[in-house]
Order: sequence, then C-alpha cells, then structure tokens
Amino acid sequence: MILWGVLGLVTAGMAAFIVFAPEPEPRIVSRPAENVQASIGGPFTLTDADGETFSSLSLAGRPHAVFFGFTNCPDVCPTTLARLVRLREELGTDAFDIVFITVDPERDGPDEVGKYAALFDTPIIGLTGSPEQIDKVKEQYGVYSEKSGDDPAAYNVDHTATVFLMDGEGNFVSTIAQEEAREPALAKLRRIAA
Repeated sequence: MILWGVLGLVTAGMAAFIVFAPEPEPRIVSRPAENVQASIGGPFTLTDADGETFSSLSLAGRPHAVFFGFTNCPDVCPTTLARLVRLREELGTDAFDIVFITVDPERDGPDEVGKYAALFDTPIIGLTGSPEQIDKVKEQYGVYSEKSGDDPAAYNVDHTATVFLMDGEGNFVSTIAQEEAREPALAKLRRIAA
C-alpha cells in the first residue's frame, strides 16, 4: 500500500510539473537575407599566374564570376569554367571577368593556374596563394573543400561547386549552381553585367 501511495504521489507531481511548468521559448537562429548577402566575399590578396600579387581591388569596376576549384579536377571544374566561357561569349567577351581560385594551393602554384586558365582560350584570371591565404578567401565566400582519396600524391579535392556573381563594386549579387539551367544563369549574368 505504501508503495502504491508513493507511486501515486510521484505521478501526481510529474503531472503537475508538466501542466504548470512554463513552456520553453523556441530558439530561433537566423540572419536576415541582407546580412547573409553582405557576408559573402570581401577584399583579398592572392597570387596571379605570373607570380605577381593580385588584389581584389584590381577587379574594381568590373563585374566578375568567382569559381573555386583545382587544376587536377576531372570533371566539375573544367565543365563549369567552359560553361562560364560560353555564357560570357553570349553576352560579349567583356561583359564580366571570370576568376578561378584554386582550393589546392599545394599542387596549384602560379604556373599551374596559369596553364589551366589558358586551356579555355579566353581571359580567365587564375589565382593561387599560401594555404592560409586560400583558407581566408574560402571562409569569406563560405566555400568548403577537403582532400579525398588514399594516395597522397594523386588525391582528389571535394569542394563547393557554386559560382559566385559579384558586381563591379565587389558586392555579392547571386550564385549559379552547377545544375542550373542556361536561361536563369544567363539572366543572372546579364544582371551583373548591366
């Protein structure tokens, strides 16, 4: 009987706690869209294909499409850059600059990014830098990259495959996704080139 009485008191206490306890307020963590937009990009200093210092200030007044990749990429990087070249040809070759930033600075020095950019037979700004410089720029753009594979000499790099569209003042405007259709991508490029 005593056990049943104790069990009844515990049950009644729990029921009272559930009924009368204040509900916790939901925790909502969000950033307004304008803050997210303003947080992408920013000034950077890297190294160009000639081994010279390249400042993002060199892009002032020029809309540009920024793509992060690596020169040993088997498919996504060359496909994305070739697509950007075709879209730029449709708008006019001076409509916007294409900027390629390596996510593999250990293998991609100035010579490698220069030769890689030249494969597309149109001006592409190829950039590299120290691992610390590349990490900083990746952070500014919210870009992910990580080595994958077992062979330390022939590794692959998993990475964000988004193209970042910046206006002539260096402000982030939009993105082009890898699978995005031609017309919406072209419309976004027209907007930054206007």
